Amino acid sequence: MADSGDSAPTRTYSYLGPRGTFTEAALAQVPEAAGQNWHSVNNVGEALGDVIAGRSDGAVIAIENSIEGGVSVAQDALATMPGLRIVGEYLVPVNFVLVARRGTRLEDVKVVNAHPVAYAQCHSWMDATLPDHGHIPATSNVAAASALFETELADAAIAPPRIVDLYDVDVLGEAIGDNPNAVTRFLHVSRSTEIPAPTGADKTSLVAELPIDRAGALLELLQQFSTRGVNMSLIESRPIGDELGRYRFIIDADGHISDERVADALLGVRRFSPGVMFLGSYPRADKSPIEFDPKYADQVFVEAREWLGELLAGSSTGTVPAPPLAG
Repeated sequence: MADSGDSAPTRTYSYLGPRGTFTEAALAQVPEAAGQNWHSVNNVGEALGDVIAGRSDGAVIAIENSIEGGVSVAQDALATMPGLRIVGEYLVPVNFVLVARRGTRLEDVKVVNAHPVAYAQCHSWMDATLPDHGHIPATSNVAAASALFETELADAAIAPPRIVDLYDVDVLGEAIGDNPNAVTRFLHVSRSTEIPAPTGADKTSLVAELPIDRAGALLELLQQFSTRGVNMSLIESRPIGDELGRYRFIIDADGHISDERVADALLGVRRFSPGVMFLGSYPRADKSPIEFDPKYADQVFVEAREWLGELLAGSSTGTVPAPPLAG
């Protein structure tokens, strides 16, 4: 992966391909990937496997959609493939077109190629326009279109709008997505253990397992965050798979691990759930500053520790003044 001479080493980034996918559009937003080698793969496991094996320096994967929610295959992969860290996130607006081989009319369409996630996001339009159509799942949005030229099993495909730049197709329907404001969130994942510096607009991701299936266990997990004033922007359960009733939780918390309130919450989760996995702290894609109650500011935690330190050092009351309560 390195060039000869004094030039900087060439980095490789894996993404769900082929060219033209929404994942490629997300990778185009990664500053350090500009001008580097982009490696197209067939699935999330292959992309992350490239990173773990050192074949790629990073991978970009879809993790959440504003319509469909979390991408379970990506969540499960992050939870079960150790040695990975999230170092960034990116948002890509999502909409679709219906395309077909040249000369195909809309009324001729009986079977449609589509990635399952894309198909779900165009369900209303498809049912209203082609109520009797059949569906063949595709491995990616671009693969749905390319399959039209490999077999004649399908008459049309749901694909990204820029598919017209890659294939000679007729567009039979534009903006067919059910929600014009749909957005997919992508993660930049690497092996780096260096945590991006806090920006004030950050997110921390982790995986936590409930230690035992009993009443109130989930509440205890959630309280590790609520009692420190840490908002969770995402919490989704995924079955661990070894037996019924065993779940792990994918959690996105507002803030950075260097924030006192977030660090204290993570310590609480670690005491509660020994199987916790830290996935990373990284800048939010929307760059929205994190808002929190002033009583959970860093200095409040620092002064509380100093007060305790004074007591342990032999002071009868502690000499560190308590911070003022927020009004």
